[in-house]
Amino acid sequence: MRSRDIMNDYKEVIIKVEPCSETATDVLAAMLADVGFESFVPDNQGLTAYIKAADWDDVVFENLINAFPLPGVALAVDCITLVEGRDWNSEWEKNYFKPIVVGDKCVIHSSFHTDYPQCLYDIVIDPKMAFGTGHHATTSLIIEQLLSVDLQGKSVLDMGTGTGILAILAAMRGAAPVKGIEIDEAAYVNAVDNIELNATPQVKLFHGDASLLPEVTAGSPVDIFIANINRNVITADIASYAATMPPGATMLLSGFYVDDIPVVEAAAGLVGLSVVSYTEKDRWTCLKLSKN
Repeated sequence: MRSRDIMNDYKEVIIKVEPCSETATDVLAAMLADVGFESFVPDNQGLTAYIKAADWDDVVFENLINAFPLPGVALAVDCITLVEGRDWNSEWEKNYFKPIVVGDKCVIHSSFHTDYPQCLYDIVIDPKMAFGTGHHATTSLIIEQLLSVDLQGKSVLDMGTGTGILAILAAMRGAAPVKGIEIDEAAYVNAVDNIELNATPQVKLFHGDASLLPEVTAGSPVDIFIANINRNVITADIASYAATMPPGATMLLSGFYVDDIPVVEAAAGLVGLSVVSYTEKDRWTCLKLSKN
């Protein structure tokens, strides 16, 4: 009998949040990421989070739960389960990641898929534990926008690039230069692998957050700025985003709901950005803005 790879074991932690809101789960996910959690699945009751079993620390986790900063919000740990090490790519293939076609022009599949339709843009993504396969409404909404605008020779910056899928598509559509910034180390490494899989070496990736923007964009103003993160991060960092863009440049924002548009629009207006249009899917939205 084959022994499992214990270094690939994960802890699955289900946390109930009362009252549950996008803000509360966003804050919780950010705190968990700071102590080593790699993947998060929010729902209408709270958050399911995953951390490598080797990185699990009872005391650190308990202190984090007790230090949750939002007043009036209660956290309850519902279940902590060991998920035994396995071939995570196979798990994605069997349980979640299926080939997907966006806009009849772009097919997204993994390197282990063999049955998928032929499209103008063929993107190979091996997502492992990282976010951004094209299945989530926010990713597909931005893909639709990237398929509809002229990217030839345009400078593109993908903030929070995840698996790198949006940056890869921009490069395939003729954008140059194309740069991506990712704060999560595991996602950054995964994106580097996906850039190689798609033979798009013109995509340059950087590990960090919005504080890297002045250095990353020095001498190269951004024509198309993409951020698919969440409302709170976007509104906190939008001034840094706008500072990289010349007048007339375009910003594509997602990772939040249609109901959040007024909040994001208000923050954008303070830094010289105007809403051009928006699209929506399953209550999620992609906001298109222009630099005044």
